[in-house]
Amino acid sequence: MSTVTESVDVDVDVTTVYNQWTQFESFPQFMSGVEDVRQLDDTHTHWRIAVGGAHREFDATITEQHPDERVAWRSDSGPRHAGVVTFHRLDDRHTRVTAQLEIDPEGFVENVADKTGALDLRVKGDLTRFKAFIEQRGGQETGAWRGDVERPGR
Repeated sequence: MSTVTESVDVDVDVTTVYNQWTQFESFPQFMSGVEDVRQLDDTHTHWRIAVGGAHREFDATITEQHPDERVAWRSDSGPRHAGVVTFHRLDDRHTRVTAQLEIDPEGFVENVADKTGALDLRVKGDLTRFKAFIEQRGGQETGAWRGDVERPGR
């Protein structure tokens, strides 16, 4: 497993940034290689992605979610990965978004991307595009889900 950690500071308040991040179906608008995300219920999503010309599908479970703080997940099928995105209020109009992913690259293309640092660059690019996405909307989210999901065993 490889770990990728990247952050970006967004010129929007923490609640709006968090609300936008919970709109998983908007991810293809700013995440490279993400073709489609369907939210199946409060804690399950289905993804279609393209990596180096290879197409993959997988399901993921949201394992923890707390408004304005964090969203954590793990894959249930397909490429093995897990992660957490945290939201840190810097002041009334600025938020730091930090993504930490653990990825088990599968196949030649994913292993090369991991070893060359391309995965880190992809995550950094996704966060940069998310920043532009929410800032260009004038700080207006496309929707929100404010529910709590407790980590198993809590």
